[in-house]
Amino acid sequence: MLFPAHQLGSDGEDAALQYLLERGYALVHRNYRYRRAEVDLIVRKGAYLLVFVEVKTRSSAQYGYPEEFVTERKRQLLRIASEQVQEELQWRGDIRFDIIALTPAATGLRVEHFEDAFF
Repeated sequence: MLFPAHQLGSDGEDAALQYLLERGYALVHRNYRYRRAEVDLIVRKGAYLLVFVEVKTRSSAQYGYPEEFVTERKRQLLRIASEQVQEELQWRGDIRFDIIALTPAATGLRVEHFEDAFF
């Protein structure tokens, strides 16, 4: 059963990336790792906004909505990784942390984008 969950997560990241690209974002990194942190997607909007995106995909909302699974520990790790990325890129613009939550729908995956979800 591990493969279907992994496949669902991978499909969710693909769908989230496509969603963002269609809205004018540009991919900077996918599955960026720094120490214990992993950022699913790092995208840029224009010249001055860098967005760190946590993608959560669930097969149903039976146990809660996908966005509810971004724990405080995960948020801390995302912040640490974001500091490293900003240093690597010598980023001087704004940053934002978003969550993209995906659940199955009749037409594929339903995408909900929570901009500026936390800091």
